[in-house]
Amino acid sequence: MICLEINKGDFVTRKSYNNDTIFKVVNVKDGIYYLKGAEVRLYADSLLQDLVKCEAPREEPLENFERSTIDIEKDDYFYLPAKVLHCDGDSEYLDKCLKFYKQAGILAIGKKIKEEDMYEQVGMLLKEYKPDILIITGHDAYYKKKGDINSLDSYKNTKNFIKAIKAARNYEKSHEKLVIIAGACQSNYEELIKAGANYASSPKRVNIHALDPAIIAVTIALTERNKEVNLKETLEKTKYGKDGMGGIIGNGLMYVGYPR
Repeated sequence: MICLEINKGDFVTRKSYNNDTIFKVVNVKDGIYYLKGAEVRLYADSLLQDLVKCEAPREEPLENFERSTIDIEKDDYFYLPAKVLHCDGDSEYLDKCLKFYKQAGILAIGKKIKEEDMYEQVGMLLKEYKPDILIITGHDAYYKKKGDINSLDSYKNTKNFIKAIKAARNYEKSHEKLVIIAGACQSNYEELIKAGANYASSPKRVNIHALDPAIIAVTIALTERNKEVNLKETLEKTKYGKDGMGGIIGNGLMYVGYPR
């Protein structure tokens, strides 16, 4: 069987998984191809014979995302969307999210931090930037071979996300004053919520899209403070809906002023 040459930097899918996810080849060593999801926050490895070379995924335009639920006359009012601090364990996914925020007109500060180091830095960053919304994300995984879905030892980084959430809640206890969106692929959703997150992944332990935390953040940032964020509609904007993300009901964080 002849396989097309596949090199570091190429985009591929896996035949054994029905070519359902596009990956970028990040390394090749001893015949093993190390892969990172192009859009999904997922790491994997594969043999060459299981890979199919493909094109890079097309970025979805912001027009496909409903920017806000504002229903008042924009010519007479001015708007101050919420500020976002986005801490991400992956620089490429962080860049995608920062581009998304910019397109949406949201002020966002991005910090690339290893998942295990986030808890040490989050308090300092919150004091420095004073955001309304904090995102704690990167990479995670549920290891089925370890068995217990409820044990934090069965997850790659859920423990680290929990420590970061708790550090953030030491800075601001109110879920209304600081909205926390936490987790990555297959994270222990229930424990992240218990730790103090407003929104988290992943209720069904599925993978999430790189932009899912940012989509939720933008929705909150562009919803007025006196309006409740429609939780179900917000989750439906994400890649896998309520299977991938969940959360608690709360209000938006955008100020509206008059006159413009």
